[in-house]
Amino acid sequence: MTRSMQALAYARPSTLESSADGPLLGLETSGGLTPVGAQAHPHFFSGFLTSPHTAARGLLAVADVAAARYVDPTPRPLLDPVVTGNGDRLRFESFSGCCGVYARLDVLSAGLDGRETGRGTTNVDVNNPLRDALSRMTGDSPLHLRVGPEELAVTTLDGSVVEKKVPLPDRWLRGFAEAQVATAGFDLRAELSATEAVRFLRSLPTSTGRASLGAKWVVPAGKTLRPTTRPVAGAVCLPGPERLTALRRVLRHAIALRVYGPATPGGSNSPTSTAWEVVLPGMRLTLTLSPDTRRGFSGEGGVLEALATEEAAQDAELISVLLAWEPTIDPADLASRSGLSVARVRAALVRLGTAGRVGYDVADAAYFHRELPYDADRAERHNPRLVAARKLVSSRAVALHAEGASVTSGERVYQVREEDGRLRCTCAWWSDHLGQRGPCKHALAVRITRREATVSATADHPVSGAAR
Repeated sequence: MTRSMQALAYARPSTLESSADGPLLGLETSGGLTPVGAQAHPHFFSGFLTSPHTAARGLLAVADVAAARYVDPTPRPLLDPVVTGNGDRLRFESFSGCCGVYARLDVLSAGLDGRETGRGTTNVDVNNPLRDALSRMTGDSPLHLRVGPEELAVTTLDGSVVEKKVPLPDRWLRGFAEAQVATAGFDLRAELSATEAVRFLRSLPTSTGRASLGAKWVVPAGKTLRPTTRPVAGAVCLPGPERLTALRRVLRHAIALRVYGPATPGGSNSPTSTAWEVVLPGMRLTLTLSPDTRRGFSGEGGVLEALATEEAAQDAELISVLLAWEPTIDPADLASRSGLSVARVRAALVRLGTAGRVGYDVADAAYFHRELPYDADRAERHNPRLVAARKLVSSRAVALHAEGASVTSGERVYQVREEDGRLRCTCAWWSDHLGQRGPCKHALAVRITRREATVSATADHPVSGAAR
């Protein structure tokens, strides 16, 4: 696993302290991007929370996921959540250390005392003393939230800096992108009232030992969800139910529980990713689970098709300049403004997601803009299947023919054929996953070779200009 270190520098630790107007939750920021460029300590919000205790518990849940490894519970240093200001809301995001759970707390305008937020993305300091203080909060007395230092505070800093160095495995970056691709195909599958949500979530096991509980299945039944022994029509996958433990932080404030997932044909035993959203007063807390506890999002392969296309790379550069930290991105609007088709815009958004620049909100069924501090080409350089596919292409291992293609890899020759718009291969990867974890390296190599052949043919025989 490739690792690098990210240095986070905060002007001071985040704290929960008393002030003349009541408790003040000061979240310190580090190294963010905003509409006016990079800032060392961007400021996104200053005002009261309409449901302070709920927000505190939600922030703790996001921090819980950032500190968790659901496969190996060995303690590790805390990682700081990412916060994005989208003008009308604040989004706090984190990923588990095992890359299998993506958490996001959306504090909407109704939860921010009607005030507008700044725009941009940064990390916020969530340290152990702050976690302890938030855990001790009781009642719902007014709470003032400050995300980033206010202008006056910046001018009076004494120069002291709180520095953190955190490891950033490349699989976490790929995980953000893969979670976006997976959730973009989700629909609302079930909705439970507050009472049923509490009853259902409290009935789930909380084991976080090394032995995973595996994938379970539930099916909507009346006002609740009941377990089923197999994925019948309408069933929803619950992969590793112990990974929903963080939602218990906010159960007493829950308004509803919504479950999102792909359509699951009856009889298919393959586990799927699902998203579990607790609706709260003025906010939403969502956990998105990978298809298996031992299967992180980073290996799902949903972004590989977009990464393999030069067209998507060029389109992504164009689309990126049209983004402005919108809370919801409309592909049709971007298509109109860019002159691209909606399909090409969606492929470009997938590619931007591999750089952490786009996320997806299942509640809004829409993309949103953020900016994470990642090299745009990093996910491509370190994706094993894509790297292997490009090596096959450069070594001329792909032979195209009328029935499909053959790919020579080592001492074996694999046959790749297209069925129902999808490339199928005779390799072990395809046999094991049947395309559910993206294309194999051989199919990717065929896709790249076909595209290069098409580009070459177009260059050799350009289309004449005006029609006569």
